[in-house]
Amino acid sequence: MNPIVVIPARMAATRLPDKPMADIHGEPMIVHVWRRAMEADLGAVVVATDSPVIAEAVARVGGRVQMTRDDHPSGTDRVHEALSVLDPTGAHDAVVNVQGDLPTIAPATIRAALVPLMNPDVDMATLVAEIVRPEERVAPQVVKMVGSELAPGRFRCLYFTRATAPWGEGPLWHHIGLYAWRRAALARFVALPPSGLEQREKLEQLRALEAGMRIEAIAVDTVPLGVDTAEDLARAREILSGRVG
Repeated sequence: MNPIVVIPARMAATRLPDKPMADIHGEPMIVHVWRRAMEADLGAVVVATDSPVIAEAVARVGGRVQMTRDDHPSGTDRVHEALSVLDPTGAHDAVVNVQGDLPTIAPATIRAALVPLMNPDVDMATLVAEIVRPEERVAPQVVKMVGSELAPGRFRCLYFTRATAPWGEGPLWHHIGLYAWRRAALARFVALPPSGLEQREKLEQLRALEAGMRIEAIAVDTVPLGVDTAEDLARAREILSGRVG
């Protein structure tokens, strides 16, 4: 494969205004995410944004930026536009979509998402971690992956839900919203209308499943910290304390 990492970023967050530019030890959060993606050493890394402020911050540290439209309904659509401009001939046959609010994500976690794409039958890949806190088993904000285990720590995804599933004894798997796409599958996905289950659960990956796409997941040890609130930001600063660059 010839992968590329694309980080979609916008300034429109409501719970934490101007989130990508939130300061973490002297650098904007989006720069920290870019550094983690660079450390994954998968290939080219690009930040896709509609914000000149974000673009300037990334360019200032030597990062690559692709400006996009400001009317995208999701980060996936923004990634697709950026790729269409950057690589119209399709030289990059796989793309890893890393959310712009994961400043503490481990580079190895980013790399893990590509593993299932080694199977040519897989359209897209994602990550999961076992739920260990009892309250998260029933929390609707913790999305659960229901899947068949193909090998230890590797699953074929059958469904994603905010409900507590599957029923019965056994582990539950917390879905981590980081995706690796086969290029053709991404193009197909963004051309599809939102599906019924996607709209009901508010989970866009269900559009892919309803369209018959094959999604596989790799288990990782921990859920990366997603920064959505001031409390999350404080925790990210603590985790990254003492780290320079």
